[in-house]
This record gives sequence, structure tokens and C-alpha cells, in this order.
Amino acid sequence: MSLPSPLSNIRLNRRVITVTVLSIFLLTLLASFHSSVRSRIPLSFTDSSSSSDPSDLIDDPILDEDDKDWTGGVLRTTPPKYEAWTEAERNLPQHNPDLPYPEGRTGRYVKFSNQIKALGWNNVFNEILLCNHLAWRSGRGYVFQDYVWKPEYYPWRIKSWPWPHTPLSALISGPISGGSWDQNDTTPRSISEEMFDKFCPPEDTEKIDTDVVKEGIRGDMTDGRVIMEKWVKTLKESPKRCVDVRPSLSGKDGYPQTFDLWLIGSERLISLWPEFSTSPVSRRMYSSPLVSAGVAYNEHLLQSPSPSPNPYSRTIAIHLRRGDYKEACLGLANWNSTFYGWNLLPELPDKFINPEGYEWGHNTPENVKFYLSRCLPSTEYLVEKIKTSIKEWEENASGALGDTLADRRGRIDRMYVMTNDASESSMREFREAVLARTGVKSVFTTGDVRFENDEQVGVGMVIDMDIGRRAEVFIGNGWSSLTSNVVHRRLVDGKEWMANRFW
Repeated sequence: MSLPSPLSNIRLNRRVITVTVLSIFLLTLLASFHSSVRSRIPLSFTDSSSSSDPSDLIDDPILDEDDKDWTGGVLRTTPPKYEAWTEAERNLPQHNPDLPYPEGRTGRYVKFSNQIKALGWNNVFNEILLCNHLAWRSGRGYVFQDYVWKPEYYPWRIKSWPWPHTPLSALISGPISGGSWDQNDTTPRSISEEMFDKFCPPEDTEKIDTDVVKEGIRGDMTDGRVIMEKWVKTLKESPKRCVDVRPSLSGKDGYPQTFDLWLIGSERLISLWPEFSTSPVSRRMYSSPLVSAGVAYNEHLLQSPSPSPNPYSRTIAIHLRRGDYKEACLGLANWNSTFYGWNLLPELPDKFINPEGYEWGHNTPENVKFYLSRCLPSTEYLVEKIKTSIKEWEENASGALGDTLADRRGRIDRMYVMTNDASESSMREFREAVLARTGVKSVFTTGDVRFENDEQVGVGMVIDMDIGRRAEVFIGNGWSSLTSNVVHRRLVDGKEWMANRFW
């Protein structure tokens, strides 16, 4: 069933969808220039004097900012190798070659060699979830791959090449990284890229060129369900046990992903929500043990003087982009961009209606101001939105937990701020305004998070998101892939539509 969109009457033409995607590309590009990683790391990890082993430290000449062979963050210690996680992936039971069909050396698998790499985690994450769902729909085992970092985002100072990577199972658990399907589901479990090379020799593998499959569905007009069904049919009808989806062998497709930016950045994605949100890919997705441990290590931040068994029931989490984000927001305004991904679900509140008066690549001063009010809101706007969101949740929540309006009133008294803002002065001003005017009694931010070990530092962005996922109320940025992925998981977890808000 197709989900209706309240905005469809003003965005049916090709041009608006095109500029939406262009603006999202601009946002992704601009994001590479911010220093959010620096604000996420405690001093003990950035101070070289904290290391007890001098061999773990990188020599000072390596830190020369003029040396273009080096990139990454501020950490001077040796990055974690995640050896235990890699070994655990190797030892997954489905990696036994002697398992009966459809697993083992006679199993059916699909590898997406066209998956995006070297971008931010959330740009990668939303795509690989859809690829995993497609593999499940086609009855093939998904081939999971390490997360390959955009080097500039990596917390450690590193050589520009090779790009750093992290085992997927350290970031997320579930079928996507080798976990189980539902009972009686005969779909092969996901296997690693390493095992694909062993289970799938060339003679048993069909290489599918995205140029061929995307012919007729490439661009900005094809509905998401049509795209999904064409890929399902292609993978099911392949005569080979194994399929390797290769990116645009002609090189003509600048976005050769199976589910590309043209789709994920538009309302055409939304028709996939009914099947994707109920898929075991979504339902059986869990936080990794490493991420869960990092969240638990910081849970004391959210506790009140009278400790609660569930401090998240008292918490509102917000996603607050700052730093370089004004440039990104101006780009979004000049391309008249819509919200991103699952943030476009019509049941969600706080929709964004594109203002009239836009011309190709240029918007009116009034429209730009309107964009900035929601993309880069003022402290006054933020505080008022937080206050009204808490009040509306108190008055309109369904009481699914057995609580009443009287129980809810005044309960939200903790705030967690997911932010890249490293400015102590601006965050202090914001914190003081929230405490004075919203009923919130304690405010904590990404900068307050601490890590038990360097492996947790490397998944810090997911720890951040997981706190937001668990909070009772969430306010995000509608143009953000991070917000979209948090909203996806919150809705699958059973959070009410009205507990997910946008600036």
C-alpha cells in the first residue's frame, strides 16, 4: 500500500527532487569539514601524557598539519584493531562450509560491492540496512563488510591511505552483521566478505552490473517499491548460487548504489516503510555489546537524585547541529531541499513545507531565513520547541506504559544533547536557557560522554545515537541522516509518532 504524502501536490516535478538530492550531496560534502570528533573525546584520550606505554604514541613529526599524507582526528595513540570482534565474526556458525543448503559452501549469497564507502556512518548505515532487507527478500544471505571510514572523521591521526575500517559487528548487532533470523526463517544468515570469497568461486558467481539493472529506474521519478521489486526479481532469477553487484561498469552512473542518494533523499523512499519497518532486518536489529556497554557506562548522567530503573523515561534527547552547519543549511535553502529519508514519513509531526518563490539554485532572502529558522535554529527557538514538545507529550501520550497525564506531568527532567558544538560558551548559554525555562533540571551533552576504552571511542557516534534512541522524547534535524536513523529505530522500538519531533 502506498503511503500518501501531504507534500506530493507541490513536489511532483523532476526538478524539485533533483535539487533535493543535490542539496543532500552538498550537506554530506560540507559535513566533512567539521571537527565534531574532537568534542566527543575526553581529555584523557587526547593528552599524550596519559599513555603508560610510549610505544603507543605517534611521534610529533607525524602531527604536522602541513603533511598531506596524514589525516584524521587528534588522538595520538595507536587505533584499536578490534581483533576480538574480527575473530568472533570469523567464528560465526554460518561460516562452517559443511552446513547444508542453503548455507555453507553450497549456499546462496549476495555481495553488494557497490555499497557506499568512506562517508559518515549514517550515510552508510541507511543504505546497508536496505541492502540487507533486499537480500532477505531475495532469499540470499547478505555479505556484510567492515565500515570504511571517511578518513577525516576518524578519531585518530592516521595516514591518508589505507582508509581505516571497523568491523560491522562492533557497531551494530542483528541479521545485518551475522545474527539470527526469526525462528523457521530459512533465509541464509549473513556471512562476512572474507567467507564470500571462500564460498563463492568465480564459476559460481554472477557479476551484475548496476548499469543494467538500474536502466529505466535510475534517476528521480521511480517509486521505491518499484526499485525494490526489480532488484528482488533480478536476484531471485540469477541462475548462480552467488551474486556480486558491481558498481556501474561504464562509469556513467555517479551514484551506482542499489539504493542511491536519489532515492534515499526523496519521498519515493517512503513507500518502502511498511515492509522495511516490519522486516526482521529492522525488528531484530540490536545495539552491539560494545555500544551497549558504552551507553551503560554513561547512564549515571541521566539519573535523578532518586534513581530510576529506567532513566530514559525521564529524558528528552535532542540532535543539535552547530559548527560549520550554517554553510550546509544555506546550501539546503538554495536548493530548496526537503527533509531526508524516514524524516519524511507523513505520520510524523513538524513537517516541512517548501516555501514558494524558489528559482533553480537560488532562493529568496525570506525563504533562506525560513530554512535557517529550522535547520540552524536560534537558542530562543530551541528552548521554546523543547518546552512545547515536552508539554505536548505530557498531554497526548497514549499511556501505553500505564501512566496518566498526572504521572507524565513534570516527569521529563533530564536532557541529552547530541551535538558537534565544541564551543563551551555557546553550550553554556544554551544549557542555562533550558534549565531556566523548560522544567528540565539537568542537561548533558555529547561532550560529557566518557569511554572505558579506545574501542568505545571508535564507536562513539553510535553510543551517542543509542542514547537518543532510548530517550522518551526526541527532537532531531529533519535534514539529517543521523536523525533519520534514530527515528527509524525509535519507531521500530514502538515509540509513538508524536514522541519524535523536528526543529
